[in-house]
Amino acid sequence: MQINFEYDGVAASSRLEQLVRKRLEKLEDKYDFIVRFDVFFQNERSSTREAGKICKIKLRVPGSLLFSEASHEKFEMSIQEATDDLERQLQKKKGKLKAN
Repeated sequence: MQINFEYDGVAASSRLEQLVRKRLEKLEDKYDFIVRFDVFFQNERSSTREAGKICKIKLRVPGSLLFSEASHEKFEMSIQEATDDLERQLQKKKGKLKAN
């Protein structure tokens, strides 16, 4: 599995990378057609405490690019929401692949 990490206004963190790897490995185990992940972490100046730690994930599969983005007060919450959203997208994609 190829995972590329990028940080914008955030210090690189092996802890965050481990969290992401763990969740993405579960996706790859379920969906063997995944090619690659690109993960972006970003701090956003926000007027609310509930947002500002952004996690964006691009997921490449044959013939398409899936994308998810989440913003919460903690990166852990953003990672969870973004990966959960990708799993829903992958379920739909798998259904379409089976239909063809």
